[in-house]
Amino acid sequence: MPVHIALLRAVNVGGTGRLLMSELRALCEDVGFTDVKTYIQSGNVLFRSPLPADDAGKRLDESLARIMGKAPGVVVRNRRQLETIAERNPFPDAKPNYLMVNFLPEAAPANALSDFVAPDGEEAKVAGEEIYVHYPNGSGRSRLTLKILRRATSRNLNTVRKLAEMAAEIEAN
Repeated sequence: MPVHIALLRAVNVGGTGRLLMSELRALCEDVGFTDVKTYIQSGNVLFRSPLPADDAGKRLDESLARIMGKAPGVVVRNRRQLETIAERNPFPDAKPNYLMVNFLPEAAPANALSDFVAPDGEEAKVAGEEIYVHYPNGSGRSRLTLKILRRATSRNLNTVRKLAEMAAEIEAN
């Protein structure tokens, strides 16, 4: 059975979308997912399901809507996809915690960076369903504006690598 990695949008960020990871694990088990594991408090959950990735993400998003009052948005990837994302990092000299991978629910449009404003020297590259952003001064202090990121859920490169590693461990069992 495939291992899915679900990335929840707007969960436990800035005091909004509060969700305990123990609640997320229980919810995943209630909808029939197995081998459920979470990673840190920002809405990362790995699980096995016979459902295709899109269907598993939709089921999780709908279940979350029932307990959170609205669907947060869920993007699902697999281990190989995360490994490829990490390998194709267009900013290899960036510190991994200063490089954010923004996961979109669909491929970015051709003009995704047309409104990109980077007053602090940020750099961005589009790669299909992901947008890499290097924040040389850290993302917390950044004044970057890019409207498409409102639809994305972001993880730093360290987290992307750790999730791929965790998925490999689940697959090995």
